[in-house]
Amino acid sequence: MSRKEKEQAGSRPAEAVRNRRARDNGAKLIFEDPILCAQFLRGYTDIELLKNVQPEDIEDISERFLPMWQEGRDSDSVKKIRLKEAPLFLIAIIEHQSNVSYDMPFKILRYMVMVLTDYEKEQEQLAPGITKTKDFRYPPVLPIIYYEGTKTWTAVQNFRKRVHLGDILGKYIPDFEYIVVPLTAYSNQELMEKNDELSLVMLINKLRNSSEFKELKQIPAEYLENLERNAPEYLLKLIGKIIAVFLYRLNVPREEVEHFTDRIERREFDMLFDSFEAYDVQETRRISKEEGKAEGKAEGKAESVLELLQDLGGVPDFLKETILKTKDSVQLSRWLKLAAKAESAEDFCRRAGLTGKYPLLEEKENQQDLQD
Repeated sequence: MSRKEKEQAGSRPAEAVRNRRARDNGAKLIFEDPILCAQFLRGYTDIELLKNVQPEDIEDISERFLPMWQEGRDSDSVKKIRLKEAPLFLIAIIEHQSNVSYDMPFKILRYMVMVLTDYEKEQEQLAPGITKTKDFRYPPVLPIIYYEGTKTWTAVQNFRKRVHLGDILGKYIPDFEYIVVPLTAYSNQELMEKNDELSLVMLINKLRNSSEFKELKQIPAEYLENLERNAPEYLLKLIGKIIAVFLYRLNVPREEVEHFTDRIERREFDMLFDSFEAYDVQETRRISKEEGKAEGKAEGKAESVLELLQDLGGVPDFLKETILKTKDSVQLSRWLKLAAKAESAEDFCRRAGLTGKYPLLEEKENQQDLQD
């Protein structure tokens, strides 16, 4: 984080971290925050004019256009960016679904007209008649699509290519392109090299199932230490909110999400990703249904442990009986994580300290002791 960003972070009001609407998504929160938005523009657009954009250069003017936008587009935003050369307007459109929106060029054209019409009215209020003068110029409008889908973005990015006879009548047809920033195009290594708060958010946002948390355990300690040391308190809270949205999307249990986000806010990054290895979407849904009933939760976890072990091969009767008889929810949670890591039922028993109940395994270990 730059010095200016740290100074701005220290003066951010508490309400800046509130998610005003329950359906707000994590990506929208990224663009709502000036520090994260500035990091996005500097690190992901590859436009030289934006390489030095600071948070104080960004003004959110999205509310001017919400009444005119289509239903369900409340996550899109418009920013006014103050550059030395001239103001620039940014249209940030967030696409969550894997299905590509092929009507995007026309959607952006409508947005551009709205933004330029609003600018024209604003200039007329400041200096009546200015827009009719010879030297009046409209500001540039930069449309960016932040694409979270897993498929390749295949929609044309030039409006003219969406128009019949565009190759023949090209100079008479609106001609512009939009930028696509596909999240999945960035490797974890590329994101970590950016070494800022936004990179952590995007690492989490890339997850499509809970098993992918194992990959995040490979994050270098120095990367997390840098975030732990330098991120301002308000931004840690905001990052926690954003990441919580993504974790709930993966059906990670509420108590685990709260534990995860608490660690972020307490700057305890060292073992941040250790708690999620065992969670699979179907398993967490089954556990969630039993929430509020201690016995039911225990039974659901026991069944989840057995399902994981059965996928690895046969489960001895004594082991099945031991797991089903256990009512200790904490113990079952531990076994659930161990089962997700185990390579076989035998390996699970070794990890869980149940070797005394596994005769073949005990015999192997005794023979190994004699050899030693």
